[in-house]
Amino acid sequence: MNHWLILPILLPALVAPLIALAVRHDIVLARTFSLLSAGLLLVLGLILFAMAAQGEILTYALGNWAAPFGIVLVLDRLSALMLVLTAGLGCVVLLYAISGWDQRGAHFHSLFQFQLMGLNGAFLTGDLFNLFVFFEVLLIASYGLMVHGGGAMRVRAGVQYVVVNLVGSTLFLIAVGLLYGVTGTLNMADLAQRVPDVPAGDRALLEVGALLLLLVFGIKAALVPVQFWLPGTYAHAPAPIAALFAIMTKVGAYSIIRVYTLVFGPGESAAASTFAGPWLLPAALVTLLVGMLGVLGARALGQMVSFAVIGSMGTLLAAVALFTPEAMAAALYYLVHSTLAAGALFLIVDLLSERRPGYGDTLTVAPRFAQGGLIAGAFFAGAIAMAGMPPLSGFIGKLLILDAVREAPWASTIWILILGTSLLGIIGFARGGSTLFWKSASVPGNFQAGQAAAGLPFVAVGLLLAGLVLATVFAGPLTGFLDQAATQLFEPARYIEAVLRRETGGD
Repeated sequence: MNHWLILPILLPALVAPLIALAVRHDIVLARTFSLLSAGLLLVLGLILFAMAAQGEILTYALGNWAAPFGIVLVLDRLSALMLVLTAGLGCVVLLYAISGWDQRGAHFHSLFQFQLMGLNGAFLTGDLFNLFVFFEVLLIASYGLMVHGGGAMRVRAGVQYVVVNLVGSTLFLIAVGLLYGVTGTLNMADLAQRVPDVPAGDRALLEVGALLLLLVFGIKAALVPVQFWLPGTYAHAPAPIAALFAIMTKVGAYSIIRVYTLVFGPGESAAASTFAGPWLLPAALVTLLVGMLGVLGARALGQMVSFAVIGSMGTLLAAVALFTPEAMAAALYYLVHSTLAAGALFLIVDLLSERRPGYGDTLTVAPRFAQGGLIAGAFFAGAIAMAGMPPLSGFIGKLLILDAVREAPWASTIWILILGTSLLGIIGFARGGSTLFWKSASVPGNFQAGQAAAGLPFVAVGLLLAGLVLATVFAGPLTGFLDQAATQLFEPARYIEAVLRRETGGD
């Protein structure tokens, strides 16, 4: 049964070249293969989620080479959650893209499949070097998707994105080299056993490697001071790709959670609070403040949502930085919520800009446009969720985080910043909404002529908003699962036993 673990990587890895080589000239076939692949990935994700929910940690050893000598994939509750979230978001984004976005450039669907492959691989891999490999798959595919459809601004933002991430890749290799030099392994379970026993003379190299990894993951997560690439990249990316990129920053957050609870997890000489906590918490709080100030000062709706993503990462990582099961469970709930909310808002930005020729998503008053009331309602729901207002999941997520940090040394600061920046977010989104929908309703003229009726794009947005509603209605069962996932993270002995004590992960 453990053979299921390879399928979320293998399926898109096979479908992507098939689309590129065999059906790239037939858009109907390309869409069919891509949608089937994404749908199967969602089914696989749900199957793996059900398996992981039983509490057992499953492994798969490629080529039947046992860890730590071979490549190993590992499934626990957290990785299963991320697989389902990725596949669900991927399916919704594809529904939006096939309304026409996928025809604005070449190889959209093959690049999209490679992107899903990289995401799934990053969430399943059990060693640092293959985490680096899947980071590179993500980088290559995301750059192709980023410049999909062309345009000078898009290419310029794409170049900045690539340069920053290449720097991150270089630092990743240096960190991996340092850790391998002092431990002799890159398997994360094996590292967890060897790190506490590193000789005192090598501790400085170990700590440099650990902090370099934190910097690399911080780049992926858009953590201050390396957050500057995100607003330009996300605001200028094609709308479906910006929505998919809502999960990209979570790869950085996932990597921080995985590495600093396992490799540098509980232990006398390798505690996560020693390696990451003192750096991560202040950076996360500043990230939260910078993001929400950006929301307040944004001049376009896409820019506003991009800064909101930065702010949400600050909120998420502030909870992660405490490295307690309660705070981690709250952070995971907020991770699910913020991914869905950001994805929905990026799609809403495109619905708006497509119907305001000459104005786009800039925060300026313009004549009325087709389906304005429907888009306004969707924006209102998405903004409430992202700002953390009741009754949607953003409010529950922030409430869970505030409750989890009550006993933390920085509790007062965290409370003040989360509540204060929530107010900034509410003001920023209210300003944007009133300009785009309320004030514009009184402007003479309209953009009604030639506009398409509601269709798949609205279905896609509706599905993401429905996900937020479900996360709210079923917050009890969801938080119960996330409590178990967080508890499992802080029991690294079970992970180590699953990876290293079994003769094979393929049976």
